[in-house]
Amino acid sequence: MKRPTIADIARRAGVSKGAVSYALNGQPGVSEATRQRILAIAQEIGFNPNSAARALSGSTANAVGLALCRPARILGIEPFFMELISGVEAELSARSYALTLQVVADPEAEIAVYKRWWGERRVDGVFVCDLRIDDSRVPVLEELQLPAVVIGGPGHTGELACVWADDAAALGETLEYLVALGHRRIARVGGLPELLHTEIRSRAFADVCQRLGVEAITVPSDYTGEEGARATRRLLSSAQRPTAVLYDNDVMAIAGLAVAQEMGLAVPGDLSIVAWDDSALCQLTHPPLTALGRDIPAYGGHAARQLLAAIEGKKIGAYQHETAHLTPRGSTAPPR
Repeated sequence: MKRPTIADIARRAGVSKGAVSYALNGQPGVSEATRQRILAIAQEIGFNPNSAARALSGSTANAVGLALCRPARILGIEPFFMELISGVEAELSARSYALTLQVVADPEAEIAVYKRWWGERRVDGVFVCDLRIDDSRVPVLEELQLPAVVIGGPGHTGELACVWADDAAALGETLEYLVALGHRRIARVGGLPELLHTEIRSRAFADVCQRLGVEAITVPSDYTGEEGARATRRLLSSAQRPTAVLYDNDVMAIAGLAVAQEMGLAVPGDLSIVAWDDSALCQLTHPPLTALGRDIPAYGGHAARQLLAAIEGKKIGAYQHETAHLTPRGSTAPPR
């Protein structure tokens, strides 16, 4: 798919290229109705006259894009994305590239952002986060031929390159540790159910618990402290409450710790807690949280190197980053 031109707008509007030029530049020579129709078509197909001029000069944007379908308030408190972006920025700044970050409401809005960035030459490539099963963004990016690297996987990325980590192996290590401590009823407060990595973790959690002969309970959530707290209250209020809970991020784990203490349960005596991913927050709680950790800035840095290589026209594929490893701290112990 080629980038839109004045000729494309003229053809769709049924006018001359000169009329399109008048309308886009605010000059007389076309009726107001025609001007508005031309402007609407230009916006629809992602045409920008300034970007078009830059395209003719052969220059690049020297920027890459990251559109995130997450509430902005969550991004401000979740360490994972801040650490990921720090790793990306370290690589980009060394190459004099900028990062364009935009928060969007849904996948359709994210696709619209990609089309606008592509049409206006705002970015030379994009990162794709929060991969979904049968993700609608993948075929669009393939059609646009916009260089892209998916942060996540494996699989479901089409022809796009990806950087991923083996969450199933990390989860297996964690469950084996908890079972070795003596836990036989283990719960997991998961992330957004529609995300591929949530599905991978859910499937691995069920499979490993079945292999180890322990009871598995999974409760979906949305990564926020509020929902993590609600999920924890439901689990701890049940007649057969778990003796250990694994949370899909550190924010929910910290909220879960607060709920357990609020309900008069001792951590780790009455309840063991494990967080995923490790962060400074996990070490500041009382007791400090056992956590699955990896070098997230390095993860972001490798994604940036892959994307810059793709922008240069090099062939890139899937890259497996290090598997998260468990760091036991004071929040886990044998059940009473």
